[in-house]
Amino acid sequence: MADFRSAPGMKHWGRVLGMAEETAAAAAAAADGGFPLILGGDHSIAIGTIAGLASRRQRLGVLWIDAHSDLNTPYTTPSGNLHGMSLAACLGFGDPHLAAVGGYSPKLQPERIALVGARSLDEGEREIIGRLGIACFTMHDIDRRGMADVMKEAIAIVSNGSDGVHLSFDIDSVDPGEAPGTGTPVRGGLSYREAHLAMELLHEAGILTSAELVEVNPRLDSGNRTARLAVELLASLFGEKIL
Repeated sequence: MADFRSAPGMKHWGRVLGMAEETAAAAAAAADGGFPLILGGDHSIAIGTIAGLASRRQRLGVLWIDAHSDLNTPYTTPSGNLHGMSLAACLGFGDPHLAAVGGYSPKLQPERIALVGARSLDEGEREIIGRLGIACFTMHDIDRRGMADVMKEAIAIVSNGSDGVHLSFDIDSVDPGEAPGTGTPVRGGLSYREAHLAMELLHEAGILTSAELVEVNPRLDSGNRTARLAVELLASLFGEKIL
């Protein structure tokens, strides 16, 4: 396999690879009879999370709620951040070492992936989305159709023929006015209520077999607002209701 450790645009390659292998083993163990809940860290953690979960569920559906698609590779990344390459690695693209975490590749099938809340996509990511036919619901779709309608379709996609469904929720999917404590904020994200509605609808659907919430950075937070929001969203995901 090619060695990208010294290639430009591969920040913290060794540390991320080691973390991913350890996370894969932990996620696989937690999936044996349990509901794995993973709290990141940046979104590179999903390389390991999904490697472990997909070793137990070969037709894993993934709902990726994020401002970004994380479908860059070492050849397309404008930033060099490995957390922007995590979903690509799970699909078998990019650095072969990261793609092969857990000893196999690919982990996912594109027809069982839905991206929700996207509003910052690079050219290479757009190309992969179009070529693979990955369902991508942008903020324009949410504005036009409403969160409930988008989530209904996304849930149908990720659960169709799946033997489990994983939620990968990046807190930067929420507008930075509500969630300032994150590393790559993008204006124009989900509102407080849209984010909660997504979690509530997932709870009602009863399809999830695992979940992760990532990119909460206390050093960038304001009055612990983002951390509190993360806890509230998880409460909604697990069934807390207004009435």
